[in-house]
Amino acid sequence: MAYLQPRSELRTHSVENQSGPLEGLNAFENDIVLKEAVRRGGASWAEANLTSLGAKIYDPAWMERAELANRVTPELKRFDRFGRRVDTVEFHPAYHDIIGMAFQHDLHALAARDSRRGAHVARSAAELMFAQLECGVLCPIDITYGVIPMLRMHQPDLAEQWVPLMLSQDYDPRPIPHWEKTGVTIAFTSTEKQGGSDIRRNSTFATPVGEPGPGREYLIRGHKWFCSAAGADVIFVVAQAEKGPSCFLVPRWLPDGSRNPIQLERLKEKMGNR
Repeated sequence: MAYLQPRSELRTHSVENQSGPLEGLNAFENDIVLKEAVRRGGASWAEANLTSLGAKIYDPAWMERAELANRVTPELKRFDRFGRRVDTVEFHPAYHDIIGMAFQHDLHALAARDSRRGAHVARSAAELMFAQLECGVLCPIDITYGVIPMLRMHQPDLAEQWVPLMLSQDYDPRPIPHWEKTGVTIAFTSTEKQGGSDIRRNSTFATPVGEPGPGREYLIRGHKWFCSAAGADVIFVVAQAEKGPSCFLVPRWLPDGSRNPIQLERLKEKMGNR
């Protein structure tokens, strides 16, 4: 006669010394040090937004989206079904949900929109929390955040045209011309194979279409080794100009409604944003 042991007696080990899940906690309300830093930095006025964001960081539904955004990797789509070059990057819907939530809480433009004391502190606190949920979408968020003050300071005429779209809290993932969108994201590319971070060795050249100078139209030709957030609406490109390396805004779409001939070779197998 055979006797079956209870299932509990068949287990070879028990799980011990492991923390419980953080689900349901508010990442801002439960972080005493962060709350004190926000107040000390003069950003108490942003606590409502930070509390609202903090409630989502350990929300099981948002945690599941973050997991999907990382597990289901993006795909490079070079051609549409008619054989036309499109060079777009397709992401899982969860990726767009995550980045849309970042836009909603103003991670990409808070200090550019609000001049109150502590604006950068408030934004830093928001990003510190957001990174606990998902880091991969932060490239287009941070690049947009950095480009806005650069444009305002160095090229006000371009800022007048582009910054309103960059400030928008309405994330718009549609691959359509920027003038039809409710908001845009920015990519950045500097690195080349022969130069790495030494932009003096860049072989990408910018040739003026007409009169050279800041804010003028240029044709850019070259090959970049790496591009942060290659699927963005506008690419911030470092290229050699008449007097050395300079920065250029390269939109996906040209004023006549045609696609700018930007070609993506591949998506690199790397950590974070691909």
